[in-house]
Amino acid sequence: MSTTWHDSRFGPGSYEHSAQEDRCVPRQRVNIPATLRISGGTSFHTVVHDLGAGGFAAFSAEPLPEGVACWLTLPGLDAVQAHVAWWREGRLGAAFSGLLDPAVIDEMLNSYSEARSPKAVR
Repeated sequence: MSTTWHDSRFGPGSYEHSAQEDRCVPRQRVNIPATLRISGGTSFHTVVHDLGAGGFAAFSAEPLPEGVACWLTLPGLDAVQAHVAWWREGRLGAAFSGLLDPAVIDEMLNSYSEARSPKAVR
């Protein structure tokens, strides 16, 4: 069965809808220590290296099947559900089941962005 973004299952708030509506939302380069758990598996430590409202990319030594549910736990936050979109050469990309709150992204960028300038030492 073929689906498109017009399909009613991909309404406002879904990753698929958001990706079609605004493809210019950048993912930010970060270096966030996190925990990832695949459905039916045990959690493992990873590093998220880019983050956006709709998804993330992280390291995973083991190949992960496309479409499998996973839960990402970022420092100080509850686990967020996502689905693996791809895995290549030790890296995976995943789409969040719902869009991340902009305040969460801002907090992660303020703490872990590769582009942030060093904080002044007093």
